Amino acid sequence: IITLSDLECDYINARSCCSKLNKWVVPEVIGHTVVTVLMLISLHWFIFLLNLPVATWNIYRYIMVPSGNMGVFDPTEIHNRGQLKSHMKEAMVKLGFHLLCFFMYLYRLVLKIAPK
Repeated sequence: IITLSDLECDYINARSCCSKLNKWVVPEVIGHTVVTVLMLISLHWFIFLLNLPVATWNIYRYIMVPSGNMGVFDPTEIHNRGQLKSHMKEAMVKLGFHLLCFFMYLYRLVLKIAPK
């Protein structure tokens, strides 16, 4: 979010912004897919179903990068067609999702280890 807002305010150029963001795309896809599979294996159905659409979206977004682009975030296209605003919205939604998951995981952890 900070990197995208820096690009929006012209504090950094599009190429450095996109290279910073693209280096985190693959770890995000792998990490979210691993968490989703672990929730399936451990039979946490609600959390698995909550994570499945986000993991699917991350994989879809990574696979559908047009050939010739630098990655998911491309400096030649980030200012075109409102992509900067859509990337910013997506980052805010993901932040909200991860905050929700964090507190949900924390709540489940406290319930599991709390004495009864």
